[in-house]
Formats: sequence, structure tokens, C-alpha cells
Amino acid sequence: MHGELGANQRLLEAVKTAAANWSGVECAVCVPFPYLAQVRDLLRGTPVAWGAQTLSEHDAGAYTGEVSGTMLREFECRYVIVGHSERRQLYGETDAQVAAKFLAALRAGLTPIVCVGETLEEREQGTTEQVVARQLDAVIEAAGVDTLQQAVLAYEPVWAIGTGRTATPEQAQAVHRHIRERVAARKASVAEGVRILYGGSVKAANAASLFAMPDVDGGLIGGASLVADDFIAICVAAKTE
Repeated sequence: MHGELGANQRLLEAVKTAAANWSGVECAVCVPFPYLAQVRDLLRGTPVAWGAQTLSEHDAGAYTGEVSGTMLREFECRYVIVGHSERRQLYGETDAQVAAKFLAALRAGLTPIVCVGETLEEREQGTTEQVVARQLDAVIEAAGVDTLQQAVLAYEPVWAIGTGRTATPEQAQAVHRHIRERVAARKASVAEGVRILYGGSVKAANAASLFAMPDVDGGLIGGASLVADDFIAICVAAKTE
């Protein structure tokens, strides 16, 4: 929940200028709902895509305060984040609700970015793989494994978000490999093609080492995306890798 019209424009103008040299790198910004019109107008015709940070699992109706996937499409969104750890923790979104939002995104023609990840307590208990598998399986069982070809997966260890702590490249790779293997157990061809992003205090300083891991296909960037130079440096690291 960051943003202000003037600051948004300065940030996006810088990103837009840099993106002209990013052949081979896919970049998108997912912004709060009130700024979708501004982002659309600033980024239309550039290599940078845009999307929203969540959506309703409902397509229309008496759900005051909610925003549907069809509304997002009217602002030419390509992506929408579902199941972000803050939505799960702060707003009580369940695995079933995340799966329902995933389906709603697909119905609207959006690409869902599905977040999975464990808390510090779960990591210390050694249940990381079980937690991630449960969250992932809820989506696969509701929508079918083939739908992951129309989605992006993101591993975000909750203990490394906004804490300054970051999973080592090896820790990130281990969970990403587990995710890919979990999908492969259902359908190998889907697992080979699905993109798995890492989201947990990615910075300019650690982006290259994280992106060098074989199963880390990119980043879901939080705080560093609010600073143009930092976000651009992370995108450059993705291009290098």
C-alpha cells in the first residue's frame, strides 16, 4: 500500500526509460487499484506490463469494496497477484479462497501470480515443503495442473519479507526445486515451462546470485521496487542472467 501520483510518475518514467534496453526481460508492476489508470496511461506501448495486487473471487454482485477481474481487464491489466503472504496473514485468506481468486483471474483473462511460502515458525519446525505443497496443491486441485501454463508462481518466505533477512540462493533454490518437482509429479511438461519467481527481500546486491539458481526464474520485488535505481538494477541483473 504505497504510492502517490507524483511519486508514481517519477518512478515509472525512470523504469520506462530503462526498459527500452531490456530485451529478453519481462517486467511488470502491480499497483494499488486507484493508480491503475495512471499506470496504464504511462506504460501503454512500453515493454513494461502492469497488474493489480489482488482481486475478488467473485465476478460481479453485492460485494461492496471488492474489485473483480473484469474490472481489472478494463484497465488493460495483464497480471494480478493472488495469495500474497500479507493477504493470507492479515486478511485471513485461506488456501481455498486463493484458489478461487486464481480461477477468477483466469476467467477474466488475467495471468495470476500465485504466492506460496512459509512463516519463520514453519521453517524452524522443518515444515517448509509441506506448507508450500499444501498451498500449491489447493490451486492445482481447484483449477487443474494445465492452468499453471497460464500463471506465474512465486515463492515468498514470509520470514524474509520486510525483515532484511533473505533466503540464501541455495535455500531459495531448494524450495523452487521442490515446487517444480511437485508440479512435475502432475505433469512434467508444465513443470518445465512454469516460471517460479523468488520474493523475499530481493535487492540490487543479491539479485544476480538469486537469479543464477537454475530454478529461480525471476523476482517478485517488494520494497526495492519503490526506488527506481534499485528496481532497475534488479531488472538488469535478470537480463544478465
